[in-house]
Amino acid sequence: MMKSFAAEWGPHGIRVNALSPGYIDTAANDSDEMRKMADEVWLPHTPLQRVAAPEEFRGTAVWMCSDASSFLTGSEIIVDGGYRII
Repeated sequence: MMKSFAAEWGPHGIRVNALSPGYIDTAANDSDEMRKMADEVWLPHTPLQRVAAPEEFRGTAVWMCSDASSFLTGSEIIVDGGYRII
């Protein structure tokens, strides 16, 4: 959908991109079951061996919204601690 919107809205000067996060330490993940899943399933496949803090995405989000990325459209920026490279 993001690429389709980028193609459709680009001629109007509108950029469309996606920020795809990995696993984030939030209240929704604050249970014994979720911690066990993180320890057994996610972390062994994440090179950084940890989940992210929510504030770790702000730099990427600010950059994507700023003029510093003015030629960026139709892109997915993956911030997942390396999870998808394994």
